[in-house]
Amino acid sequence: MALIDRIDRKLKKEFNGSVGAREDRGRLVLSGELERWADVVRAGRIAVSKKRFIGLVNDIRCTGETPAPPRMPTVSDSTLDGAAPDVLIVGGGVIGCAIARELSRHKIDVLLVEKEHDLAMQTSSRNDGMVHPGIDLAKGTRKYYYNRIGNRMYGGVCEQLDVDFNRCGQYLCFNRVLWIPALYVSLLYWKWLGLSGTKVVLKRKLRGLEPGLSPDIAAALFFRSTGLVCPYNLTIAYAENAVQNGAEVSLDTAVLGMETSDGMIRSVTTNRGVIRPKVVVNAAGVFSEEIADMAGDRFFSIHPRKGTNIILDKKFSGAIVNTAISLMDPGYEKATRSKGGGIMRTVDGNTLVGPDAVETIEKEDYSTNKQSVEFTLKRQGRTAPALAERQIITYFSGIRAPTYEEDFVVCKGKFVKNIVHAAGIQSPGLTSAPAIGVDVARMAADLLGGEGAVADNTDFDPFRKIAPRASKLDDAARADLIARDPDFGVIVCRCEEVSKGEILDALRRNIPCDTIDGVKRRVRPGMGRCQGGFCGPLVLDIIAKEKGITHERVRKSGDGSEVLAGPTKEQ
Repeated sequence: MALIDRIDRKLKKEFNGSVGAREDRGRLVLSGELERWADVVRAGRIAVSKKRFIGLVNDIRCTGETPAPPRMPTVSDSTLDGAAPDVLIVGGGVIGCAIARELSRHKIDVLLVEKEHDLAMQTSSRNDGMVHPGIDLAKGTRKYYYNRIGNRMYGGVCEQLDVDFNRCGQYLCFNRVLWIPALYVSLLYWKWLGLSGTKVVLKRKLRGLEPGLSPDIAAALFFRSTGLVCPYNLTIAYAENAVQNGAEVSLDTAVLGMETSDGMIRSVTTNRGVIRPKVVVNAAGVFSEEIADMAGDRFFSIHPRKGTNIILDKKFSGAIVNTAISLMDPGYEKATRSKGGGIMRTVDGNTLVGPDAVETIEKEDYSTNKQSVEFTLKRQGRTAPALAERQIITYFSGIRAPTYEEDFVVCKGKFVKNIVHAAGIQSPGLTSAPAIGVDVARMAADLLGGEGAVADNTDFDPFRKIAPRASKLDDAARADLIARDPDFGVIVCRCEEVSKGEILDALRRNIPCDTIDGVKRRVRPGMGRCQGGFCGPLVLDIIAKEKGITHERVRKSGDGSEVLAGPTKEQ
């Protein structure tokens, strides 16, 4: 019996004939109706075959749940009408911005469009910032390939882009003494996997290195290649360097449709006009499936997975964690198809706890709930007993974009000649971003004519510099900076020691920034214990004056988020 027949029979048996499977142009396509989204996802997992088909397309309709439509910009104009870039990148997350920067190494016209009002508004600002060593990745997968290369690139990339990066290492903890002999044997496996330098750390030494760990933990494996980065800072840095080298970025720009003929994308319709690119790069995150469908090149499906992270006050960090730690829990990881989360000291000094993992039909539901927070605290409390609710200053949720194959899609189009996909990028997507950027840029350049057809940008400058951070300077250096620019002596955010000079620098850089959250992501006012309670009004005032707008027009984030309704008294 053919594989497709076996899959079809299995699905019909499991779901009482409600769904079925067929093969179409090398794709495995599922169709039918199910009431629960959880069953739609389960059907995809039952059917998926990584070897036989080019991808799984899950067209099963969920009759009992309807996702909210994607958020769209309210602006509508002709700013981009008639634009004809060599490469159009769809998506302003870390992947799209890394690709833009790598393409700017060549003398080609690059345009990146992002439907949100700022970059890194979705997955790229809603993850834990870990640069993974790749301990749970299988050789032969794209995840393994790009994670390994990307991890090695991080030090150089962050140095060039003036982004904080901490190669702190990671402790994978075990709470059973009986496992210790197996840990030593496993060192051969880690070496084979490419993680040389991995070592076993026993309880007494481990407690000295990480005093906040549970006394129940018997030993740990230490992976030295793990690092930590601020994901949204890296995303913005990539984009700023791309623009510095000639690329263009258009925010508040949504792709609405595409015109194709003869296996080629001829035009892309947006809310800001019709664009006629030579090559399209699909880096649209959770919406990469929709972009592929518009192009007529859909051979994968995304099933969104939500995770919640918790941020603790910096003053508790020293008693909890110094590096990154996680507890080996095979049952949880198998049930959730997640790494299981952990606890880490971020590059900015806070402790971050999480995430959990929950399948969801929603692609932009960033709400949080008490159950997720309590579950995450309880689970990670097995690793660090000092964790407590009173330490929390905020929490946030993010949506990951896995395919049913649970692997990245990084390739040229299957049915369309001038598209490149960087899709299905879930963890370890942040780690892999530098390497994916290089590879996708190469593929796009190849579609423009191949080797020799695309000239190098001889003026390419890989370095991007930001304004000095007042909180990181010693007294002498700070005094010298203030003497040159008194705005750096005006502390706006006391929790994070953010100066007015840093905020003005953020507002004046080459990627537009005019919101309170945009400033917050760039230089951290409002990231401390008070969460902007004291500095928020000051930041609002600086934005209004710098941008020449009234206070009532200053927004927290995107459309409709104006902070003030109007004056409380007559002037």
